[in-house]
Amino acid sequence: MLRFAGFVLSLLLVPSLTAADADPKTIRAAATFYASFDDEVRADFARGQKTLDTRFNHPTEKGEVVVEKGHDAKAFRIAKGKGISGGAFEAADVLPRNGRVFFPAKGNLAFKPDGWSGSLSLWCKTDPDTMLKTKFCDPVQMTQKGANNGGLWFDFNDAKPRDLRHGAFPMIPPAKKGLGEDDPKAPMVRVPRIGWKADDWHHVVLTFENLDTGKANARTALYIDGKLIGEVKDREIAMGWDIDKAGIYFSINYIGLLDEFALFDRALTPEEVKALHATPGLLAELKTPR
Repeated sequence: MLRFAGFVLSLLLVPSLTAADADPKTIRAAATFYASFDDEVRADFARGQKTLDTRFNHPTEKGEVVVEKGHDAKAFRIAKGKGISGGAFEAADVLPRNGRVFFPAKGNLAFKPDGWSGSLSLWCKTDPDTMLKTKFCDPVQMTQKGANNGGLWFDFNDAKPRDLRHGAFPMIPPAKKGLGEDDPKAPMVRVPRIGWKADDWHHVVLTFENLDTGKANARTALYIDGKLIGEVKDREIAMGWDIDKAGIYFSINYIGLLDEFALFDRALTPEEVKALHATPGLLAELKTPR
């Protein structure tokens, strides 16, 4: 009992870290991509391509896709003054032929084939139980081949009410079968019955470390509204991408508002995540004149 009491006391003596312990300049210096969506459907700052492209299923060749420059301005537009900070990206409809928009990953993600880390930060405003039109919706999915074959993502599934899930699925080697999403061993964090409402903004951050190292030391984490929700850790997680073909797929089957989308070249600390949540416009200094 005395040892337990001492453990509790030691916890009480450890100072709690807050958003104030994070340096905004250090956070901004780690950014590789930032889209405020204040004025245009494009990034304000990027180490790679700033504009969206669109991928569709090929109209006649099964299993093939076609890529078009740009995006559908009726489905994806700017909602002036309606963001968590300034304007927001508004997804008003779902594209035909399994269409999805994406930012090319090259440059925008700090990918290295022999090991890399990073983070994703995004604000969402939707009611997944009433506003979404399809079975599954991925606000963000980073992949070359698919969500379950070298993919980092968070989504809303087809449960009623819907769950929010984060997945970190490694590439599947030839002639092997990967784990399914329903497998208890799947590399996922699940938030049952997320229960978001249409009038509320929520902040989602994914951090990832030691991907593609060839060692069982990878870790990804899901934060919602500044709080750590869960982790995938102590695994070998290889994306195995050809970075020239990989994409940051954005707003897949999403209906609602998205804002302050950012990517970073390292895993943010818990204090930095709290700072981004506490100050939604913290990255605005990255905006530069076109």
